[in-house]
Amino acid sequence: MTTTTSADGTQIAYTRAGSGPALVLVDGAMCYRGSSPNDALAKELATHFTVYTYDRRGRGESGDTGPYTVEREVEDVAALIKEAGGEAFLFGISSGAALALEAVNQGLPVTKLALYEPPFVVDSSRPRVPADYATRLDQALKEGKRGKAVKMFMTEGVGLSGATVAMMRIMPFWAKLKRVAHTIPYDTALVIEHQAGEPLPAAWPEVKVPALAIDGGRSPDWMRNGVASLAKVLPSAEYRTLPDQTHIVKAPALAPVLKEFFLS
Repeated sequence: MTTTTSADGTQIAYTRAGSGPALVLVDGAMCYRGSSPNDALAKELATHFTVYTYDRRGRGESGDTGPYTVEREVEDVAALIKEAGGEAFLFGISSGAALALEAVNQGLPVTKLALYEPPFVVDSSRPRVPADYATRLDQALKEGKRGKAVKMFMTEGVGLSGATVAMMRIMPFWAKLKRVAHTIPYDTALVIEHQAGEPLPAAWPEVKVPALAIDGGRSPDWMRNGVASLAKVLPSAEYRTLPDQTHIVKAPALAPVLKEFFLS
């Protein structure tokens, strides 16, 4: 583990593995090194790439200078790319895909972009995220109700059933989720604009690099519809479905697709 310094002085912890072209992996909500699907993915990819995994601000061993803005998270990605030699491939999963999109849109030196299931709600195939969701989430965290915030995220943000979340609350990993609950608003800021059940606008006009939008064949319709919609609005994107995969995608299924895309 080592650290790099973001533009606002925040220390961002990261791990470098493998050899080859630089590839930065961006986590989704509440994930960080040691508790992330990107850990296994990095191992699969390290035979072909120099892979950078990192703790997004507020998580793991990274700092968390306030106040939070999406621009500061983009600056964190910029710091990683600088460490990687000045340009890189970029992969983002879930809300991390939204961050990766914004990083490229703001002009970071990314040569190819791959995205797995950004959680955009673009139609009526699931309830839209409530308009007051972000405000109530912030209030729960201000009151120190981390468990309540995680439950809100899982039910209203992710769309899981109350019964599913009730089962999650008795599992050991629930405590880990509560520890990083204060970062849920960060991911909310990245995606909330595109969770209102409306078609995606052309919101990323500067994303002109080759892009790959990926979903899982067993993921919910609403999520797959969002990915397909994203592939249509990006000017240089292709759309790919991984059979039998869900939002918790397995590294052996995803890695070969990323290798083919980035190295072609």
